[in-house]
Amino acid sequence: MKASPTNRRLPSSDLNRWIYALKPASWPKLLVPTLFGQVLGAISVGALDFIAFVWGLGFTVAGLGFIVLLNDWGDRKVDTIKRDMFPDGCSPKTIPDQILSVSAVGVVGAVFGLATLLVTVGSEVVLGRPWALEAGVACMALFGAYTLPPIRLNYRGGGEFLEMLGVGVALPIYNVYLQAGLIPPQVWPWVIGFAFLSLAGGIASGLSDEQSDRRGGKRTFASVFGNRVARRSTEVCVLLGAVSWWVGALVVPAAVPLWVVVPAVAILGWRFIGMRRVSAKAVTNAFEAQGRYKHFLHGAIWHSTMVAALLLWVDMIL
Repeated sequence: MKASPTNRRLPSSDLNRWIYALKPASWPKLLVPTLFGQVLGAISVGALDFIAFVWGLGFTVAGLGFIVLLNDWGDRKVDTIKRDMFPDGCSPKTIPDQILSVSAVGVVGAVFGLATLLVTVGSEVVLGRPWALEAGVACMALFGAYTLPPIRLNYRGGGEFLEMLGVGVALPIYNVYLQAGLIPPQVWPWVIGFAFLSLAGGIASGLSDEQSDRRGGKRTFASVFGNRVARRSTEVCVLLGAVSWWVGALVVPAAVPLWVVVPAVAILGWRFIGMRRVSAKAVTNAFEAQGRYKHFLHGAIWHSTMVAALLLWVDMIL
């Protein structure tokens, strides 16, 4: 496969190539819901099980490799289309720019998938969680169905909602279960709000690939409905996340303390203002402006959620 020209410097050493391919900047997308779920599970039972925390983190770390690499493997055709359309307008692509070969990405991604399965088995045995294997496999199936055949929902339409279900619901709930051994109802107001935020992230992720996805037959929110609708939908989802947490504080204040919600929603609001300030410039193919837009969005999602988790933890130990 011949790579198109790019002015961006490609990683040279083998180690740097693999680090680049694993996309460390994207890791908070899964690490934040993992930590959030662990905290929600801990406060449900009144204490943190450190062993359960390690197993939950292991599941996510192995799953990250599985998801990131096999998404690149599954998206190699549309990534090549984008590279051809914008030779110098986007970051280097792992396979099209020959950072790694197709076979290497596929094989190592599959190895990470096997490691993830082994972690679910270990969690079931060591922690005594009878549904850890089945629930873990279900999480992996959700993530795999996003890009991999035969489902490839991100190509058929609805991948953003699958991301909402996988990242926003399944991953935090799985970690609640590993930590607490059950899924108490009081965690749901927090999870519902985070699910809306995850949907916002899923919709916004397609902004920079709008035209190449459309040409490659990939039916994302942005490629089907266009840039403006995708941005507005992203912003509505952020607001719905904030509203969900507020409603939780009003309906079940014992599970969703107001003193925790206020700073979390304040961060959401502050980052939302930043999103709106750059939104008008984040139009189709305006990659730098889209990057700033997503920077504020990620801050809204990740920072607000981690502040909520930290304050819930403080509430538990005091």
